[in-house]
Amino acid sequence: MTSAWPNLSELLTGAPDAPIGWVGAPLAAGSVTPGRCDLAPAALRSVLRRVGRYDIEHSTELATTIRDRGDVALDGLKIEQATPPLRAAVSESIAAHALTLLIGGNNAVTRPGVLGLGDALGLPLDKLGLITLDAHLDMRDTSGGLGNGNPVRALREDGLPGRNVVQVGLAPFANSLAMHGDAASGGHLLLTAEEVHATGGRAAAVRALEALDHCEAILLDCDIDVIDRAQFPGAPGARPGGITNRDFFAAVRRLAAEPRVRVIDLTEWDPPLDPSDLSALTAGRWLAEVLAGFEAR
Repeated sequence: MTSAWPNLSELLTGAPDAPIGWVGAPLAAGSVTPGRCDLAPAALRSVLRRVGRYDIEHSTELATTIRDRGDVALDGLKIEQATPPLRAAVSESIAAHALTLLIGGNNAVTRPGVLGLGDALGLPLDKLGLITLDAHLDMRDTSGGLGNGNPVRALREDGLPGRNVVQVGLAPFANSLAMHGDAASGGHLLLTAEEVHATGGRAAAVRALEALDHCEAILLDCDIDVIDRAQFPGAPGARPGGITNRDFFAAVRRLAAEPRVRVIDLTEWDPPLDPSDLSALTAGRWLAEVLAGFEAR
C-alpha cells in the first residue's frame, strides 16, 4: 500500500539485492577546518522522510531501493587508519550493487573510495576516473599526512593519471597558484565556478564525461562546499559565489545517469553549522537527484 506521502526514507532497505548500496563514512579526523562532518550520514538519513519521491517536472516517481550497509566504525581513527576499512567497505558494496553511495564525513573518504573501486573491479588506477564537484583542488601537500585538503594529491601520488581527473566548480580565492599549476600541468580538466555559471551544470557534466572517455569506471566526488554558501551554510569550506544549487543538482543528475559512475560520495557537510534545515534539505535533494539520474540509465 502506498503511503500518503511517498518519501525517500521508504527506499532505504536491508535487502541485499537493492541496486544501490549506502556506505556511511563518518570521518572527522584531519579536517583543515575542525568540525562535525562525521554527523552527516545520520543527518542525511534523518531528513529523507521530508523529501518526496515524485518529480513533477518529469512526471516520474523514484522507486529504486538502497541497501543501507551501515556506518564504517571510524571513531577515533586517523585517516591513515581509516583508509583500509573504508576501502574494503566500498569494494564490498561495489561487488553487490550497480552504484555505491559513500556518505561522509570529510573529503578524505574520496581516496579510499577510488582505491576500493579499483579493488572491486580489478582495475588499475589508469583505468579509473575521478570527477570532483568541489570549490577546491584538494591538492595540498601530503608531507604532513593525509587530510581533507589533499585526497586528489594523494591519489595522484598513488598513480592516478592527471588526465583521469576532472574538477568542476573551482572557486576564486579558495585555492593557491602552486596547486593550480600542479593540477593544470598534470593534465586535469579544470572548470571554474564561473564556467559552470555560464554554461550550466548539465553542460559541465557532459564535458567531464567526455574528458574521461578512456576510463572504465568513475568515482564522482560531491564535496558540497561547491555550492554557494548562502545556499548551503552547513559546509565549512563553502564560499560566497559558489555554484547554484540548481547547477549542482543538474550536474549530479546527469553524472549519476552514466553507467561508468560506480561510486558517488557526499562530503564536507557539517550539520551543526546550519541551525536551519536548509543544508539538510539540500542534501536530501542531492540524493533524489542521484536516484533520478540512476533511473535514467
